[in-house]
Amino acid sequence: MANRRCFSTLTRHCQFLLSSNASLRSLNTLPHLRTLTAIEPLSLEGLTSHSHHIRRDFKSNFVIQPRFLRHFSSGRRSDDEEDEDYDEGEELEETEDEEEAGESTDEDGQDENARLSNCAVSRSYSLEEKEAEAAAIGYKVIGPLDPSERPFKPWESAFAVVQIGSHQFKVSNGDTIYTERLKFCEVNDKLILNRVLMLGSRTQTIIGRPTLPEAAVHAVVEEHALDAKVIIFKKKRRKNYRRTNGHRQELTRLRITNIEGIQKPEKAKLEKPDKSKLEKPEKAKVEKPEKEAVAV
Repeated sequence: MANRRCFSTLTRHCQFLLSSNASLRSLNTLPHLRTLTAIEPLSLEGLTSHSHHIRRDFKSNFVIQPRFLRHFSSGRRSDDEEDEDYDEGEELEETEDEEEAGESTDEDGQDENARLSNCAVSRSYSLEEKEAEAAAIGYKVIGPLDPSERPFKPWESAFAVVQIGSHQFKVSNGDTIYTERLKFCEVNDKLILNRVLMLGSRTQTIIGRPTLPEAAVHAVVEEHALDAKVIIFKKKRRKNYRRTNGHRQELTRLRITNIEGIQKPEKAKLEKPDKSKLEKPEKAKVEKPEKEAVAV
């Protein structure tokens, strides 16, 4: 029974052993193994006679080296080999992590460059383009306000109707208005609102057709701010559809400093009379009657 078991294992693993190790290819020359690798079925005759020779040749010449390493109880690897394999695995993982980190940083840098390039493209305006867009809205930027300037003047009895974008405002000297966010201007910049529709005062009124080319309204940018939040709610009944959004409009606060293009009435100065010239009226003296003595 032991011989039959040996031959059955040899027949199963013979092809694997011959293909796995190049040194085993020379075993094809052995007459005993030729009978084993043949396709014809093995005969039971002479098994006992050849078993001793095959086992002896197998022990003397065969060294099993499988293609992949298996950890069996009889053939464990040493601790040094395991440590070397573990170190190599760690090095490979570290190199892969470094490569992935380098790729991620490169991608992040490319994304940042693309975003910056898009911002630069969206904000790259020439001076002529800025002036044209501002004129289309209805204003012109002069420059920043100097700290030594005093643009604010006392109130005058004159008004103007100006158009900024699609909105119209009736303003007078010293008024404050809120408009939609104006481009290409910062806080403390001086503006000229050149789209004037009408001018008026106590003595005259001038109406444009549609604008007055010689009229102008001067203003100063005081603040860029946000308007109060507006809630946008949408609903479709019986459709399970509800959407809630919020919006805050960007605004610019302007202070009107001067109105040009109309004659403003001068204030009448009241002359105060001199106190020295005024004569005080004399009070009339009233004589009191004398009391008569009464004899007792």
